[in-house]
Amino acid sequence: MKSIWTEDTEIRKREALKEDMETEAVVIGAGLAGILTAYYLGQAGIRTVVLEADRIGSGQTKNTTAKITSQHNLLYEKMIRTFGHGMAAHYARANEAAIDEYERLIAEKGIACDFTRGPACLYSRTKEQLLRQEAEAAKSLGIEASFRTDCELPFAVAGVTLFNRQARFHPLRFLGRMAEEVEVYEGTRVLKVKGGRVETDRGCVTAKHIVFASHFPFVNVPGYYFARMRQERSYVVALKGAEEIEGMYLGIDRDGLSFRVQGNLLLLGGGSHRTGMNKENGARGCKYEMLRRRAQEIYPGSQEVAHWSAQDCMTLDALPYIGRFSRRNPGWYVATGFGKWGMTTAMVGARVLTALISGRDCPEADIFSPRRRFTARAAGELAIHGAYTVKGLIKHLLPSGCPNCPHMGCRLEWNPDEQSYDCPCHGSRFDGEGRLLDGPAQTDCRRRER
Repeated sequence: MKSIWTEDTEIRKREALKEDMETEAVVIGAGLAGILTAYYLGQAGIRTVVLEADRIGSGQTKNTTAKITSQHNLLYEKMIRTFGHGMAAHYARANEAAIDEYERLIAEKGIACDFTRGPACLYSRTKEQLLRQEAEAAKSLGIEASFRTDCELPFAVAGVTLFNRQARFHPLRFLGRMAEEVEVYEGTRVLKVKGGRVETDRGCVTAKHIVFASHFPFVNVPGYYFARMRQERSYVVALKGAEEIEGMYLGIDRDGLSFRVQGNLLLLGGGSHRTGMNKENGARGCKYEMLRRRAQEIYPGSQEVAHWSAQDCMTLDALPYIGRFSRRNPGWYVATGFGKWGMTTAMVGARVLTALISGRDCPEADIFSPRRRFTARAAGELAIHGAYTVKGLIKHLLPSGCPNCPHMGCRLEWNPDEQSYDCPCHGSRFDGEGRLLDGPAQTDCRRRER
């Protein structure tokens, strides 16, 4: 179940850390957010090293659908109401600027990564008014957006919200090239961070600035990110013989799908559910089979050539956490909670963190700050998230063939789609033998017979 990105790209292997060292900044995690942050810090004259437990791009970057867009579902109308027009404009400008910065970097460095501009669209079969409101909200923030009643998808829609001049690319080709410009140590697992000291299984790194860019922060206190995020899984099938489309599409309906082309393939995505909730709340059944069935309904005769899944960190208010890790640790920084929009937000995060660390003014930092205002929506999501955590902790006391998560002890659930043990509390995942696949857990789990 490899993505199409991993099938045709091999990133040069790096050595592990060999000895203790000192540097100005250390980044934990060599995905897109980590590599870009290290690159821009280097450009600002700050020596930075990246520590990666596995390989460059071995985490979530390789599983994306690789859309670079400021259109992040139904977001802007709610953001204006909740945070005000000024902060919403900061979010819009930061994401629009991220698309332009990708284009600039790719052109400047001659990176062959299939970067292509095109429209990004939200569609619905029934919710015309919501799409109209979102288009107007986006336009008021300076985004080139419009509402339409027609589109190129091969089925009827009630409407489409279209953002112009968005983009898509090949993420691993881009990442591999950018990684050549930073100092990375692979096979170096961070075990503990205390003050300015990062302890790994290969030695210690001392730094003034420490950036957590490892998808989900593994440090529980301070910050309490485990209580402020959940993780979701979503699924993709790559189709040959499907009708080509110019734009990228995301459905806002309950059964909405994601569409985008890559070369002669169409990537069809959907089936999102909370990690570990494989038998509850509509997550029952094989998601790949659902996508295959929908593919034949929409594109009869198309053929599947690959399928894979992604895992996304979802925050309480649907906005990422980018900024200082906590008040107690002024030298720590974090970039997490990217939702379904990791490619654009990785660039936003890298630029915001570089500005904060280098002491530059960054007006956009307010909307991304982990310390931003706690909203009514966030309070509701916190209560729901807490209920799942309590349920998972209680389950670990009951007899079961499934193991417990070493992160905080929640009972793992078996995911038949991925043949993995998944944690419904905080999203850690393990293969059938108990080997760690996804954090925030840092160690393997003790497998039981199911």
